[in-house]
Amino acid sequence: MKTKVQRDVQSKVRTIVLAMVLMPSIVLAQKPTVAPRAADAMVGKPLGIGRAATADEIKKIDIDVMADGRGLPDGKGTSAEGARIYAAKCASCHGANGQGGSADRLVDRESGKNWDFATNPKLVKTVGNYWPYATTLYDYTQRAMPFMQPGTLRPDETYSLVAYILALNKIVPDDAVMDRASLPKVTMPSHDKFVIDNRKGGKVVK
Repeated sequence: MKTKVQRDVQSKVRTIVLAMVLMPSIVLAQKPTVAPRAADAMVGKPLGIGRAATADEIKKIDIDVMADGRGLPDGKGTSAEGARIYAAKCASCHGANGQGGSADRLVDRESGKNWDFATNPKLVKTVGNYWPYATTLYDYTQRAMPFMQPGTLRPDETYSLVAYILALNKIVPDDAVMDRASLPKVTMPSHDKFVIDNRKGGKVVK
C-alpha cells in the first residue's frame, strides 16, 4: 500500500508528464498578439533590388506553345530530316523508332477497346495513343529535349523531330512538312478523349 508521500510524488510526476505532452500543442496554438511592424511595412512593397526585364529579355524565355499553336516560331521540318536528328540526339534514350529505350516510349497507337488506360496497366501512354495536341509535342521537345542539352534544338530541328515522331505514329504522312501553319491542324487520335471538367459537385457529378 502506497504512502501519502508516494501518492503525492506520483501525482506530481503525472502532472509534469502531461504538461510536457501538451506544451507543444499549446505553444503552436498561440498566436502573436502584435505583428512585427517591420514585417508589416514590407508587405506588398518592392525590395529595391534588381530591375524590370526588357521586352527582348522576356521574349527569349517566352517560348511556351499553346494548344492552338500560339507561340510557334517560324521554321519548318520534314520527317526525313527528323529521322537523322532523332538518330543522333534521341535514339540513345527513346530507342530506335521511338520505342525500346530507357526513356518513355514515343510510338504506339494501341489504346484498348475503350481507351482503357485507367483499367489496363499494360497500356503505355505515348504520343500516338494519348497526347491530345500535336503542338504539345513541339512545346515539350523544344523546352526539355535532348535530356542532357535541353533548349539547344533550333526551330527547324524541332519541327523535323515532331514530323518524324508523328509519322512514326501514322498520324501524318511520311512526306508531311510541319510548320507553324500545318502543325496546329494535325488532329491527334486521342483529341476527343479530353473534355472540359465542368463538374460542380453533389448530385450533378458525372
